[in-house]
Amino acid sequence: MSDFRKENVTINEVAAAAKVSKTTISRYLNGKYEFMSLETKHRIESVINQLNYHPSNIARSLKSQKSRVIGCIIANITSPFSSILVKGISDVCQRNGYQVLFINVDNNAQKELDGIQSLLNSQVDGLIINTTGYNDDYIIELFQKGYPVALADRCLMDRFAVDTVTTENYHTTYDCIKHLYEQGYKHVAFFTEPQGKISSRYIRHTGFLAAMEQLYHADGNEYTFPVDANDINVCVQSLNSFIGKYPNEPLAIFTVNGVTLLNVLNGMNTAGYQISNKLGICGFDDWGWASVIPPGITTVTQDSYKVGVLCAEMVIKRIKQKNKLKPKFLELPNELIIRGSTELIKQK
Repeated sequence: MSDFRKENVTINEVAAAAKVSKTTISRYLNGKYEFMSLETKHRIESVINQLNYHPSNIARSLKSQKSRVIGCIIANITSPFSSILVKGISDVCQRNGYQVLFINVDNNAQKELDGIQSLLNSQVDGLIINTTGYNDDYIIELFQKGYPVALADRCLMDRFAVDTVTTENYHTTYDCIKHLYEQGYKHVAFFTEPQGKISSRYIRHTGFLAAMEQLYHADGNEYTFPVDANDINVCVQSLNSFIGKYPNEPLAIFTVNGVTLLNVLNGMNTAGYQISNKLGICGFDDWGWASVIPPGITTVTQDSYKVGVLCAEMVIKRIKQKNKLKPKFLELPNELIIRGSTELIKQK
């Protein structure tokens, strides 16, 4: 098919080029694929791309009383986890004819509440929230009133109160500590950002406590070090405290997320510590640099793109079915990527 792009292409022209009815094109644009063959879907998609057709959201919203916009609250947009999450959300929304309004709230409860209310005032059709954990009652109230809401990555205490997509945190953390135990590390510290009400941090810490009790017969709270990503001095002090307490024993550090992992690596560099046969490290988030920092950092990889995809699909489905579905809780598996930073001690 030749490329005959022009401005202001109409739905009638798309239908003619795809050799289907205008109604079929309309059903495709609204994500109603029932009784539509895969070949027809691909043909319509190809024509839309070649004609550079952009449906009028204004006209569609006037007809449907919908804005064709989904609002998204992101706790910390600077995190690579969040940027990939955002990509997943955006891809699904664009394929289904929705725009996305993103608001970054810096893990601040008041900013989150203000952001949600701002998006509601903008009459978005649904919300995807990477929650701080402090406005959960308000979020539940919105959902119970029929507003399409999905939580991304972080969950509520009542997991089935609102549509949620997250990754598995408890057993993943337990398995990481078990890996360190089997490698021969005698003591393991848990370095974490302030927990607050952020579910992922709480659940990971719970998994750590269980592993420490069952494997090391120790109180994990005594091995827990809260650190501030913006204050390297606190991290250095915590490293000195942990390492100085066991100067002649092989030690390992487990970090709650990628931000903390990077903070600890910077702290180690500042304090003069190196990954060695006496000091191992691993943590959540397999960011790009983890594989290139010698000797390679053992990490947990999470499919944040899929979290975003599934959240967007949940919200769009709930919009179309007018919130008549029961809440869903989806928990995606993670993978431990073992590298040199937790290599078997006797082989180092």
